[in-house]
Amino acid sequence: MSTDVISARESEVLALLGEHLSNAEISERLFISVRTVESHVSALLRKLALPDRRALSRRAAESARAERSCPAPVLPESLTAFVGRVRERAELAAALGSRRLVTAVGPGGVGKTRLALAVARQAAEAGDFADGVWFVDLAPVVDAQRVGAAVAAAVGVGEQPGLGVDEAVLAALADRGALLVLDNCEQIRDGVAPFVERLLVACPGVRVLATSRARMMVPFEWVFPVPPLSWDGGGESEAVALFVERAAAVGPVPDPSVFDEISAVCERLGGMALAIELAAARWPTLGPDGLAAGLGDQLGILAGGPRAEDRHRSVRAALDWSHDLLEPRDRALLRRVSVFVLPFTAGAAASVAAFAPLDPVAVTDGLGRLAEQSLLTATPSATGTRYHALETIRQYGTERLADAGELADVRSRHLDWCLAGATALADGDGTDRRERFDAVAEDLRSALAWAVDRPEHRADAHRLALSLAGLAFTGNLLGEAQQRFEQAAALAGAAAGAAALREAAGVAGCRRLGDDMFRLHLAAAEVARGAGDTVAAGRDLAAAATVAYRFSSEFALVPTVDEVTGVLTAARELSGDGDPAGEAAVALAEAAVLADAFGAVQGAADNTAERTVRYAERAVALARAAGDPVGESAALDALSGARTWSGDSFGAADAARRRIGLLASVSHGPAATHELMDALAMAAGTALGVGNLAQAREWSVQLADQPLFAEVRHHATSWLLVTDAFAGDADAVLTGGEKFLDAWQRSGRQRSFSLGPAAASVAMIHGLRGDHEARAAWLAIVGQAGTASEHHHGYGAVFDAMVLLHHGDAEAALERLAPEPERVWKWISWIWLHWYMALRAEASVLAGHPAAGERVEAGLRLVADNPVAGVQLQRARALLEGDVPRQLATAAAFDASGCHYQAARTLLLAGNGHAAAGTAALAALGLAPGAR
Repeated sequence: MSTDVISARESEVLALLGEHLSNAEISERLFISVRTVESHVSALLRKLALPDRRALSRRAAESARAERSCPAPVLPESLTAFVGRVRERAELAAALGSRRLVTAVGPGGVGKTRLALAVARQAAEAGDFADGVWFVDLAPVVDAQRVGAAVAAAVGVGEQPGLGVDEAVLAALADRGALLVLDNCEQIRDGVAPFVERLLVACPGVRVLATSRARMMVPFEWVFPVPPLSWDGGGESEAVALFVERAAAVGPVPDPSVFDEISAVCERLGGMALAIELAAARWPTLGPDGLAAGLGDQLGILAGGPRAEDRHRSVRAALDWSHDLLEPRDRALLRRVSVFVLPFTAGAAASVAAFAPLDPVAVTDGLGRLAEQSLLTATPSATGTRYHALETIRQYGTERLADAGELADVRSRHLDWCLAGATALADGDGTDRRERFDAVAEDLRSALAWAVDRPEHRADAHRLALSLAGLAFTGNLLGEAQQRFEQAAALAGAAAGAAALREAAGVAGCRRLGDDMFRLHLAAAEVARGAGDTVAAGRDLAAAATVAYRFSSEFALVPTVDEVTGVLTAARELSGDGDPAGEAAVALAEAAVLADAFGAVQGAADNTAERTVRYAERAVALARAAGDPVGESAALDALSGARTWSGDSFGAADAARRRIGLLASVSHGPAATHELMDALAMAAGTALGVGNLAQAREWSVQLADQPLFAEVRHHATSWLLVTDAFAGDADAVLTGGEKFLDAWQRSGRQRSFSLGPAAASVAMIHGLRGDHEARAAWLAIVGQAGTASEHHHGYGAVFDAMVLLHHGDAEAALERLAPEPERVWKWISWIWLHWYMALRAEASVLAGHPAAGERVEAGLRLVADNPVAGVQLQRARALLEGDVPRQLATAAAFDASGCHYQAARTLLLAGNGHAAAGTAALAALGLAPGAR
C-alpha cells in the first residue's frame, strides 16, 4: 500500500463507493463535480494499491463492517467464578448457532442460570449477535401477563401509544439479530410460552436461551437437560472444583488430602450446584466430619416425595439441612422474609417479620447471620444494605411459612408494608420516585395478587390497586396504570369505582386508545347510575360522546353515528338542569359532534360554520363557569376546530394558545395530562399554520420534553421536525429525522395525522438538499405513516411544491397546487391553508399564470398578518411587478420571523449580484443551490 495519506474528502468518496454509488450520485451527494469524483477515485486506487473500482468498493465495505461493534451485552456480572461445564457450554453454544429457541431444563439449584450466563457472555464476546445480548430475570414476575413488560424493561423498550407492551417489544426486536436469555421461566410458564412463540414468529433474527424446570412446549423448542456436576475424579471433578473454589472464598483453601471426602459430600448432594455451594459455605466451621454429620439421614427423610427426581430431592435435602442448622429464631426469619420478591432492607424485614419470637433487633442480627450462611445475599447501597433470597430459597421459605401456620399473618403484614410504602411514594417528591418505585414494584404487585382473592382484604386490595395505578402512571408505565385503575374499579364500591374508571379513561387517552376511552367512560356512567348518581352518569355519557368525535382518529373501530347520538341523548336526559359541570359536558359533546359533522361535509353554508363556532363558544363559557379548566381546554379545542372550518386560522391559533395557559397550574393526573399533551400538539400546529415559527417551536419542544413521550420520539418530535423544516434548519431535521424513524419503526409503524407531515418534512429537506434518493425513501415512509388523501391534497402538496420551486420547476409546482382552495379545504384548512395560498400564488407568478395577480391579492387578504406566508405573498407581488428593492426588503422580514430558508431564497430570486449571496446562505443552511 502507498504511504500517501488519504484526505478527508477521499475518505468520504471511499465510503460512498462502499455504498455502490455511481460517480454522478457521489457528485450529487457531496456537491462536487463528476470530474472531481473521478480524480479522487484515481487517487484512491493509487494510494491503496488496488486494481479497479470494484476492489475499492469491497475495501470500503469491509472497513465499514470492521468499524461496527456489537452492543455491550446486558448481562448481570457474576461475583464468583464460573467452574466447569466445558461440554455443556460447547453443546449449548452449538445449539444456539442452529436453533431459534433453546431451553436449558433441570431442577432448581442445578446451575441453569450460571450456565446460560456463561454461554451468553461467550456469544457476546465472540460477536455472534450483532444487535446485542440481553438477560431477563423472570423470578420476580408473579403475573403471567407481565412477561412482556419484564422483557421490555431489560431490552429498554418503553410503552408506545396505541400498542400493548408485548407489541412494543415485538416491534422493537423485529429486525434485530440478538440473543434473549429468559431466566426462571417455570413459575410463569403459561405466560412465557405464548410470548416466546409470538416473539419467534415476529422477530426472525432473535434467538432465545431459556432456563426452566420444565420445557415450555413451544414450537421450534430444543431442550437441553442440564445434568448435575460430575463428582468422579477427585480434585479433577467439576463438583469438587466448585466446592473448593467456594470454600476458599470464605476460609482456607481445602487441602488436596480431603478431596475424596469432598467428593463423597458432592455425591450425596447429587452434584447439585446450589447444594454444593451451601455445603461449601459451612466448610470452614464444620469441616468434613461436621458436613457428613449434618447431612446424616436427611437426604432420604426430607426427600421431595416418591415422584420427585433424585436431583430434586438433593436440592431439598441441602436446603433442609441448611435450615435445620439454624437457630429457631433464624429459621423463623428465613421463612418470614421469603414473602419479599425484590431486595429488601432491614427496616422492611422488621415491619413484616418482627413478631414473637422476633423483635426488630433480632431481625437485624438474623439477617446478617443468614447472609453469612449464603441463604441471603447482602448488597450495600446508598440507601442501606439490601438483602435478597434466591428464588429456590424463597419458595422453600414459603412452604415453611405454611407449615408453621404463619402464611396468612406474614402475608397480611407484607400487604400493610406495601400499602404504607405505596402511600409514602405517592406523597414524596419526584426526584427519584421511579427508582424507588422500581425497588418495590414487584412486591406491590405480589401483595395485590394475594389480596384480591381474599374478601377480608378487599378494601386493602382496592387501596393498593389505586396506589399502584398512580405510581405506574407517574412512572410512565401507562399500560399497567390503566390495568390497575380498572382493577381498582372492580374492587371498589360504586362511587369509587366510577372515579377509578374515569382515571383509566384518562390513561387510555394518553395511550391514544380511543376505543378504550369510549368504553371506560360508558362503564363509569353505568357504575355511577347504579350508585344513584345520575348527574355524574350524564357527565360520563357526554364525555364518551365527545371522545367519539374529538379523538375519532385514535379508534380502531369508530362508534356508529346512531350509537353516539343515543349516548348524547341519554347524557342530556341524565345531566338535568342546575348542574354546571353536566351542562358544560353536554355542551362540549354537542360542539364536538357539530364540528365533526361540519368538517365531514365541508362546503356547507357559512351559517353552519357560524353555528358551529357559537356552540363551541357556549361550551367554553359553561366550562369556565363550572370551574373546570380541563373541560374549558377541551371546549377551546372544539372552538379552535370550528374557527378552522370557518376559515379563521388566526382565531383557531388563539383558541389553541389559550389552552396552554389554562392547564399550566392544573395538577397533572391522567385526564389533565392527556389534555396537556393534546393542547401542546394543537398549539404547535396552529401556531405553525399562522407562521409563528418561534411559538410553534417553543411548544413543539415542550411537547417533546413531556415525560410520557420519553419512549415515543416519533410522536414527541413530529411538530418540531415540521417547524424546523419550514425554517430551513436542515441539520436539525436530518438529525431529528433519524431518531424519528428509529422510534417509529420500533413502535410498529403507526399511522397518525401528525406522523405523515413529520416524515414529509424530512423528505422535503432531502429534496432541498438535492438528495432525491433519500427524498424518495422518506416519501415511502410518508405513505406508511400518514394517509394518502392528506398527503395528496394537503401537506404533501405544500412540501412537494416547495421542493419543485426550489429547483426552478414552477409549472410542476403549480400543477401540484392546481385545485382551488375550496376544493381541498378539508385537507388544508387546519395548518396548511396559508402555506397553500402563498405557494400557489408564488408558483402562479413564476409560471406566468394569467390569474397570478388575482391569486396574490386573494392570498394577501387571507394571510396578511402571517409573518411568513404574508411576506411570501408580498415577495410574489414584487416579483410580478419586477420590483427588486421590495423583493429584497422581504428577506429581512423572513429572517425576523425565523424563516431563514425563505430569506436565502429571496436573495436567489432577486438575481444579479444577490444570487451568489443567496446560494451561500442556502449552503450555510445545509441546502443545495436553488434555481432562479
